[in-house]
Amino acid sequence: MFDTVLIANRGEIACRVIRTCRKLGIRSVAVFSEADANARHVRRADVAYPIGGSRPVESYLRGDVILEVAKRAGAQAIHPGYGFLSENATFARACRDAGVVFIGPKPESIEAMGSKAEAKALMEKHGVPLVPGYHGEDQNEKTLLAQAKKIGFPLMIKAAAGGGGKGMRIVRSEKEFADALASAQREASSSFGDARMILERYIEHPRHIEFQVFGDTHGNMIHLNERECSAQRRYQKILEETPSPFLDAQRRAAMGAAAVAAAKAVDYVGAGTVEFIVGANGDFHFMEMNTRLQVEHPVTEETLGLDLVEWQLRIAAGGPLPLTQDQVRANGHAIEVRLYAEDPEQNFLPGSGKIEKLAFPQSSRHVRIDAGVDQGDSVSIFYDPMIAKLIVWDEDRPRALARVREALAQCEVVGPKSNIAFLERLVRHPAIVDATIDTGYLDRHLDEFLAGDAPPSPAELFAAATVVLLDEERTVRETARASADPHSPWNIADAWRIGHPGKRLVVLMQGTHRYEIEAFGHPSDYSLRVTIPHPASGHLPPEAGEGKILRCRVQHARTENGCLFAHFDHEARRTYVAIDDHRVQVHVDDAARQVFTRAPAFAFESSGTEGGNQVIAPMPGRIVLIKAKAGDEVQRDQELLVMEAMKMELTLRAPRAGRIESVNAASGDFVEADAVLVKFLAGQ
Repeated sequence: MFDTVLIANRGEIACRVIRTCRKLGIRSVAVFSEADANARHVRRADVAYPIGGSRPVESYLRGDVILEVAKRAGAQAIHPGYGFLSENATFARACRDAGVVFIGPKPESIEAMGSKAEAKALMEKHGVPLVPGYHGEDQNEKTLLAQAKKIGFPLMIKAAAGGGGKGMRIVRSEKEFADALASAQREASSSFGDARMILERYIEHPRHIEFQVFGDTHGNMIHLNERECSAQRRYQKILEETPSPFLDAQRRAAMGAAAVAAAKAVDYVGAGTVEFIVGANGDFHFMEMNTRLQVEHPVTEETLGLDLVEWQLRIAAGGPLPLTQDQVRANGHAIEVRLYAEDPEQNFLPGSGKIEKLAFPQSSRHVRIDAGVDQGDSVSIFYDPMIAKLIVWDEDRPRALARVREALAQCEVVGPKSNIAFLERLVRHPAIVDATIDTGYLDRHLDEFLAGDAPPSPAELFAAATVVLLDEERTVRETARASADPHSPWNIADAWRIGHPGKRLVVLMQGTHRYEIEAFGHPSDYSLRVTIPHPASGHLPPEAGEGKILRCRVQHARTENGCLFAHFDHEARRTYVAIDDHRVQVHVDDAARQVFTRAPAFAFESSGTEGGNQVIAPMPGRIVLIKAKAGDEVQRDQELLVMEAMKMELTLRAPRAGRIESVNAASGDFVEADAVLVKFLAGQ
């Protein structure tokens, strides 16, 4: 076994590899960019070295610098993680030439499978079923268009190199083809340094099922069962699980055999994943092979009781596979969801900035957290905005779904916006619960998973108000204990008055909606009431009754370990909650979270502006395309610019119809958040 291993990656996967190295007594060496100087993986490693600037091309993609660090640190092997250099055959060959073990497959295997086009040609040669398409060398736009017409629409444009949904577009008509091709090529070139494309017939309503394969240097090859990854948005996986609820034993065996055959065709060594598109009737087609560990590998680990990173290390050191195919035994059901710094309500705009608060459920046999950041860290604009992976396990799928719902309720991110509430709605949706989801379902029905303007229920308002009251009383008690006279009656916070019950006002905000809950009583025992606004205001459900006053008696209220315990109108209820000086969050009746802003009791007026005369940068990024110029007459929602930020392209559109006064950026410019990129002539 190795004494020292360098991890040529960052974030969650670097922390994951470091954890196994520490378990095996292996010294771990991290590398970091300027942006990651104090990152979690740097703090977890035994030693860490700087490798360059913040952009990946200045640091994590510099194979020569990483190899030099490996030599300096005395590392016998390099673990590439996933992404960056993990599927770079040139880097794998450079490691071999330098006498450093690349913890992954041979360069020749990466070359054979790393290009989707070459992999399809190889699978076609070995009789593996393929989706009809084009994966030729001629990348001329006219050739690609001719091939697209031959395949027929709808079709899929995919980057020949890389993965992760980058450089992928669905094209449903010939008139969309040129723009979609150009956009996919730009994204592929930026992400992988390779703009080559392949074309495939788009299979409507497919499922995405992949098989984990492992090979060793002794000629052994097995699979470790499947993972279903059909819950996707724009080709990005959101929820992964094993076993697949779609497969029966016969189909699982056939697909597993095909996956092993695909790996044997390239004499594969180490961990890899063979991915299939599966039709509604169970027909399966080879899609691609990822010659690395996958983001979703923990669900396989949880059902098999294995450490796949340990397998990688032992096989790279020359050891045999620890199990034969007949010895692979699965137990129970595992589900993984990915927590991202992004705003689902704003088209999943990636977020960045300092994480002020980060809360996760306690790790156990049923719950696992693989995090890339800690509270107080920042989500960088230069990399993927994943915060952590939440993995749950239980004896069967219904119980695993219940586990993930409960675990998500205990997660909280304060700082950049997150997708936690979106995930909570996802794991309650019938398409997930009934296992009928396909890879395009989320894109077709996205509004079903977004909160939109859905108002809170009276029960949610009463629960939130109770948490605020308890928090106010706790704060007063702590202040009183620190004062010169801790027993003074002036330190009591229950609004008591002589001759009549005192009243406190709890004000909660959601966007521009203001909710005023009147509270009477004393600590832990309250009478609450709220006046229901006009239903047209959208504040509360119409069935609550226009102008009606709703009341609730709250007794025995207390908070403990992130939960509110209270009797609401004599019904005892346990509710997950979170509160700080600015926000309060509640889960009522197993529903997704409701988050309110705490506001002062006095009224206010908003001074917001329309912002219709300008287009601003939603986050820091690089301008890649300008589609308008000063003097142009444009229509509302017309595309004006395309910018690249956090490994994705963002299209910026006109906020209204009118004439452009100025365009304040050029292609290639790096712009800061809130920079004014386009100005409109006032009144035109």
